[in-house]
Amino acid sequence: MSTSTQITTTPTTSQVTAPKTALNNDSEESEQPSAPRYGKNADLDPSTFPAIRVQKPPEVLERLGNPVPVQADIVLPVYNEERQLDAHVRILKDFLDVHSMERKGFTWNIVIADNASTDGTWDIAKRLVDDYPDRVRALRIAQKGRGHALKLTWGESLAKVVSYMDIDLSTDIKDIGFLIGSLLVGGADVSIGSRLLAESEVERPLKRKFISRTYNTMLHSYLGATFHDAQCGFKALTAEAAHTLLPLIQDDGRFFDTELLLLAQNLGMLIYEIPVRWEQDGRSTLSISDTAQENLEGMRRMKRTFARWELSNGKKLPGTPHRDDRASSATVTGNRAVFSSTGFSNGDFSSSGDSRTSLPSSLAPQTALIEVADVHVKDPRR
Repeated sequence: MSTSTQITTTPTTSQVTAPKTALNNDSEESEQPSAPRYGKNADLDPSTFPAIRVQKPPEVLERLGNPVPVQADIVLPVYNEERQLDAHVRILKDFLDVHSMERKGFTWNIVIADNASTDGTWDIAKRLVDDYPDRVRALRIAQKGRGHALKLTWGESLAKVVSYMDIDLSTDIKDIGFLIGSLLVGGADVSIGSRLLAESEVERPLKRKFISRTYNTMLHSYLGATFHDAQCGFKALTAEAAHTLLPLIQDDGRFFDTELLLLAQNLGMLIYEIPVRWEQDGRSTLSISDTAQENLEGMRRMKRTFARWELSNGKKLPGTPHRDDRASSATVTGNRAVFSSTGFSNGDFSSSGDSRTSLPSSLAPQTALIEVADVHVKDPRR
């Protein structure tokens, strides 16, 4: 079965600006921008959401290659990764290439986003672009921060779906088809890998598990989050969702992922969570104390942001569940997606398994590309 690909042109970063609202710090009055209401929630106009400040994008020091109209851009944010960048990009590229040749995968581009590395990372990135000019492009950014990298690369993307994954490949790359596919079929707005679902296969120290679960419990109780894992470095958005969310995200560092998901949930977007196979990178240099401090500050800021929106608009955010009604959220969880003739099944593109159920009506694609078993939907819009 073949599918037609409709390419949506994405504005460049310079065109992605935060909407001016009554809650902005800007004192002058101006007309609201003509941003369309978000398709899956016609009662909510993203242009009314409080953007605290309009941010100037970081400087791009060097650019190798240009955005191309593919189905998915896969961004790899890197900082001082000279030891693993070359090998891991080639592993990812070879994996995707094999299935692309079988004409059963999606079209893709790998984007290396170098966040002000001081080692040989950029030289390696240049070599990879030279070796695979049709598959790999790269940006060298003047500032550190995953958020900077994703705002720039996603903002200028011409892909139907934008995504990112950590360069250490802690998440099994065989799950990338599930991540991208749940968006290409036209059902979800955001898809994320979750290490905290029952079906996930995770190898990490108990201390890290405890910290991760504690943080996500805090998000649930303090901010009403309905997703299970905010920090897994394995996420994707439709181009439309990215256009809506990027101007609103204030954080450029470790809280970027959490802020993105909180905004998506509270703007009424549909988030699809997939279980992943995940193994802790023993060479991680992430500071737990610094990360915890940034996350706590980000949570307090988001609490104020949501309160200001509700005060200004006189109603609750549509994605915010009542404390006694968590089922009002728009989060879908399920097992790994099984593509038929046009997708992944455990990393190969063949059909497998007889026990399948159709997608729920809220996720039904226009063409029968994907089937998902054991899907549990919490969606008030059904």
